[in-house]
Amino acid sequence: MKLKVNLFFIFFTILLFDTSVSTWAQHHELSDQPVMWKGKPQDVLDSTSLLYAFKTGTTAGHFRYFFSQTTNEGALSNFYANAIGGGLRFETNSFHHFQFAVSGFYFFNIGSSVLHDSDPITGAFSRYEIGLFDVEDPDNQEDMDRLEELYLKYNLKSGHLIVGKQLINTPLINIQDGRMRGTGVEGIWYDQFLAKKLRFQGGVLTSISPRSTTKWYQGAESIGLYSQGVNPNGSPSQFRGNIELPFVGVASLTWKPSKNTEYQAWDYHLPGLFNSTFHQVQYTHKIKQFEWSNGAQVMRQWALGDGGNADPALTYIAKGAKSLTFGFRTRFEFAKWHYSLNYNRITAEGRYLFPREWGRDPFYTFMPRERNEGFGDVHAVVLKVESQNTASVFKKSGFSVGYFQLPDVHDFALNKYGMPSYLQANLDVRFQLNQLMQGLEGQLLLVCKYGIGEMYNNPKYQMNKVNMLLTNFVLNYHF
Repeated sequence: MKLKVNLFFIFFTILLFDTSVSTWAQHHELSDQPVMWKGKPQDVLDSTSLLYAFKTGTTAGHFRYFFSQTTNEGALSNFYANAIGGGLRFETNSFHHFQFAVSGFYFFNIGSSVLHDSDPITGAFSRYEIGLFDVEDPDNQEDMDRLEELYLKYNLKSGHLIVGKQLINTPLINIQDGRMRGTGVEGIWYDQFLAKKLRFQGGVLTSISPRSTTKWYQGAESIGLYSQGVNPNGSPSQFRGNIELPFVGVASLTWKPSKNTEYQAWDYHLPGLFNSTFHQVQYTHKIKQFEWSNGAQVMRQWALGDGGNADPALTYIAKGAKSLTFGFRTRFEFAKWHYSLNYNRITAEGRYLFPREWGRDPFYTFMPRERNEGFGDVHAVVLKVESQNTASVFKKSGFSVGYFQLPDVHDFALNKYGMPSYLQANLDVRFQLNQLMQGLEGQLLLVCKYGIGEMYNNPKYQMNKVNMLLTNFVLNYHF
């Protein structure tokens, strides 16, 4: 089943039947001045017209600079990159409950390592820096742009329905803002409050444009753009181009039985590949000068059919494979300081899998620039400390340290990417300027990862993974 929606057909059909809009000229006479872009009309607009909806729409802009540098231990290669770009977004005002939106973004490589060169010792390429651009064409430095949004939205009393290219944020499919641009999806998305305390979100997705790419990929074409890892028997995974996925179905319910309690349930259905269901519950209790919250997560995953291909060497997930993940969090929030202790467990039943191209992990123990997708038999413990001060230029700062016990790198059945156990420490400082530079915000992120697992004197288990320092400096200007 392939869902095809022609937004322009819908849009111009509405336009055709809007009798309040004057007839547009189909061509220019030679004696006319070139007026492809018209300004504000002299006549007063009818507030019920489609033209009024466009003229009173909202426009937003975004410029972004991103510096990334990876420093590996010893003789292993180091990498750096500078990226800059910008984009515009326009959304009309409401017209009979309909709104139309379009946005796009362009970016350039203004100085970097030679990203198509591999490390001479391990043969590995840049991991983080190449992701600032187009992983499909690392030599491209100038012609990188993407149509990000192109949708028609119908506003309901307590929700909306969106058809087309859009940005969504769910536990497993999300924009994952860690590069120049996030992940976009195409399809139908429905968001509705069914009752005061009950919200439904879900839809059918047919195409995805992952971060670090410039194209839109249908179904399974978007899976495997990043590393494919290894099969459970240790052979290289070869599922890219050998699996099919007609659509992705997503459905969720969020229930807030009280102001202190929230429960979320999400289901992701990938026909012929797997099904994943994710549940999270959180309870918050105010105690004098601070809030104390506790949460729990659980995710169950199982293969569907043959997991993508009847040939085990070409499938995405092994036939009959299952995985179970659960975690807990306790968090104390004071006026300016927040502390949390987080735990996550992926059992030894199987590897937790989900396309890395589509989003980051939803676990409490997630730390930026690393994830635990592709692993089983994992214990993770993370301590997070955050400072928030709206009166300061440094609006938010944070420090986190985590311990991640993974299976042995030779345990291919539970370690898809050959990642050793590691310690990770992140320092995240964010600032926001006001007055003359209002709209400018920035981030400095330092990530240090230290390997504590056996690597068998093979540097491929270290390169871009552990015993390394990652530096990110990001500037955003929104207007």
